[in-house]
Amino acid sequence: MKKATVVGAGLVGSLWAVLLAKRGYRVDMYERRADSRKAGYTGGRSINLALSDRGWKALDRAGLKEAIAKEAIPMFARTLHALDGTLTKQPYGRPDQAIYSVSRSGLNESLLSLADQFEHVHLHFEHKCTDVDLETGAATFENTQGELTTSTPGLLFATDGAYSAVRSAMIKTDRYQFQQQYIDHGYKELHIPAASDGSFQMEKNVLHIWPRGGYMLIALPNPDGSFTLTLFFAWEGEESFASLRTSGEAESFFQRVFPDALALMSDFQEQWNANSANSLAIMRCDPWQFNGTVALIGDAAHAIVPFYGQGMNAGFEDCTVLDDMLQEWGEDWQKILPAYSKMRKPNGDAIAELTLLNFIEMRDLVGKPSFLLQKKIEAHFAGKHPDRWTPLYTQVTFSHTPYAEALANGKKQNALMAEVLALEGIEERWDSPEVEQFILDRL
Repeated sequence: MKKATVVGAGLVGSLWAVLLAKRGYRVDMYERRADSRKAGYTGGRSINLALSDRGWKALDRAGLKEAIAKEAIPMFARTLHALDGTLTKQPYGRPDQAIYSVSRSGLNESLLSLADQFEHVHLHFEHKCTDVDLETGAATFENTQGELTTSTPGLLFATDGAYSAVRSAMIKTDRYQFQQQYIDHGYKELHIPAASDGSFQMEKNVLHIWPRGGYMLIALPNPDGSFTLTLFFAWEGEESFASLRTSGEAESFFQRVFPDALALMSDFQEQWNANSANSLAIMRCDPWQFNGTVALIGDAAHAIVPFYGQGMNAGFEDCTVLDDMLQEWGEDWQKILPAYSKMRKPNGDAIAELTLLNFIEMRDLVGKPSFLLQKKIEAHFAGKHPDRWTPLYTQVTFSHTPYAEALANGKKQNALMAEVLALEGIEERWDSPEVEQFILDRL
């Protein structure tokens, strides 16, 4: 029987194990943590994820789309919370287009359970990867009793996240390229409970954002009527995690800059003390494979910051791209894996850049009149000429356009919009035939 080893039983690893099993592979999947279906989820990261078209495609291929759709909450727009309490809604796309708030743990456990249904998928929990033989494609794992197990030589897929043990072995090879970039911001999660009757205390089907220039707070809905809040905040500086030395100081800060969010949290200080602040990093490496035998997938290849909601979606797309190649080229992994690395690496770099650009947009730009005017012009023009203009956000979130292509298109669009916004009297004639023709002449 065809065999493969998957290191890491997170979202991407579990999905990839399912897709391999569907193609007749025996899969041994090793995970350093305990089985979350029994021990509870201990992922240490955000409990909410934004699922969009690339992710839905992968779940559909795995056979989980309908089940996950029953729990996912559609978010059709972002709602901006100004300091004075004013709310402004910005649709993400057409009225029928939405990103979906899903539970990280729930989705992971659903994928694990699906993988477990295949008799030729074997799950090994509490097995930490301690050594990798890149030449043979074998890895050694240590369990909680200190016992060692070495996987079968052959195909080895690393889905073990941003601090991948398999990638650490690849870094030691000659001329391997690797970059680790921590950004100046970290994040802390908080929680707005449901109202006493179980209803949502804010509008349900939107992503809430409190943009404050240099930092922001966001909120995603949960099926139980609560919201998960995430504060993206500088580590150092006048307004930073370092400047808020006590929970009392943090509450005073929230009262000043996020008063409407604070009003919905009666236990703010307890939450602040209980939830740690976590770092945010981008990992870039090249190549994503070794000798046509070992491959990096998901965060192991391209860990990114979360500001486009594409981390999971990009990892899932890695899986569908590999599955497509397997369909096209059969079992020729010596051809598949180098081609996968060459194709996906530019897209991994592009979504990393896009996430940083979107952070600036979300925290600094979304409330500015010039930005709002630009988006109004773009939406108007795209509505009249959908064959000539697809907004960048739509390309990234509601299509399968390669990220690198979307980034290049977005840069051209922004350059053109800078010219449009510089036109005399654009505020009054933004929807005029003259402005429309101005854009058409430059496309």
